[in-house]
Amino acid sequence: MAEVAVLGAGLMGAPMARNLARSGNNVRVWNRSEEKARPLAADGATVAGSPAEAVEGADVVITMLLDGDAVRAAMTAAAPGLREGQVWAQMSTVGLEAIGPLAALAAEHGLTFVDAPVQGTRQPAEQGKLVILAAGPQDARQALDPLFDVLGQRTLWLGDDGADGAATKLKMAAVSYGISMTAAVAEALALATGLGLDPDLVRQVVTGGPMDNVYFQTKSKAILEGEFEPSFTVSNAKKDTRLIAQAGESAGVRLDVIRAAGERMRRAEAQGHGDEDMAANYYASFTEN
Repeated sequence: MAEVAVLGAGLMGAPMARNLARSGNNVRVWNRSEEKARPLAADGATVAGSPAEAVEGADVVITMLLDGDAVRAAMTAAAPGLREGQVWAQMSTVGLEAIGPLAALAAEHGLTFVDAPVQGTRQPAEQGKLVILAAGPQDARQALDPLFDVLGQRTLWLGDDGADGAATKLKMAAVSYGISMTAAVAEALALATGLGLDPDLVRQVVTGGPMDNVYFQTKSKAILEGEFEPSFTVSNAKKDTRLIAQAGESAGVRLDVIRAAGERMRRAEAQGHGDEDMAANYYASFTEN
């Protein structure tokens, strides 16, 4: 049993906190909008009124927030409750530019910083089947491995220095694939629709062939049925395309596809689909903004 603070109770943070609490850990959870955290009390978590209250006495602090600015703000607010030696698993997708400042903030407070973004969306988070990409000191792994085993189906340890950003670098590459594939599925179905065809014909052509996969089936089904309950929202995808493009620029790598996907997400968000699943970028093919 560990004392765990979870900062962030959104689409990902809430199921992660729930799984940790149900597995017997003492979990205190904080969210900027407290109403999103309150249901976790039924699963045994304690809802904290502030980040400082959440982290006080914790062995491990987990951050699962929107971006680097949100993480930095929450951990700065948590400062009165932090103590030297706590392990901070930074599991949000924050991009490469944010890693250095966050690692410096950890060092300022004597925290052990672990760069640990996750690959997966809401359903894998609910099922405890995320893939955790992690980099941090060996002595942090004893505290984190039992928690990561609850949250994910596997953990890839990529190095001993969280400040190096190895895990975030891999996350940028992996999430680039997922967002780009979603945009490609949506665009193919939109083209069929625009040409006067039933877009389900595209699904029929792909199903059972070499291009078929579970992801194609999931996203095409959402589009064909017009059901966009979010696993990963359009707005979050738009944010990640920006972070991915920045990572590419820093490495001198041209990323044409992800930039195009980002433009689709921007248009879909402008049309009012920002809080829907990123498969709703389908609508970006039909209205210019």
